[in-house]
Amino acid sequence: MSSDKERRVIDQIRGHSYEEMLMILEFMPYRACYPILKLVYSATANASYNMGSSETNLVISKAKFNGGTTVKKLKPRARGHSFSIKRLTCHMTIVVKIYL
Repeated sequence: MSSDKERRVIDQIRGHSYEEMLMILEFMPYRACYPILKLVYSATANASYNMGSSETNLVISKAKFNGGTTVKKLKPRARGHSFSIKRLTCHMTIVVKIYL
């Protein structure tokens, strides 16, 4: 998934609490929501385990989506020609902090 599609979703949830984040991600109509939802679950589980706090006290403090490598493929077309297909990837980083 390209970083532009991921950024469109993450800009909506940055700064929200954990419960609000889950509700927003579940009801947004974008395909990019599912990988971000998995990443948020993982980040909050790691934070609650390592810091010993409840998941309800967590807030996304920083979220970055940088462009990654581009996977290039060729699709065969008529009369011996080919079209290039570029599949964009991204690196996702989410930082969670405790909100009191």
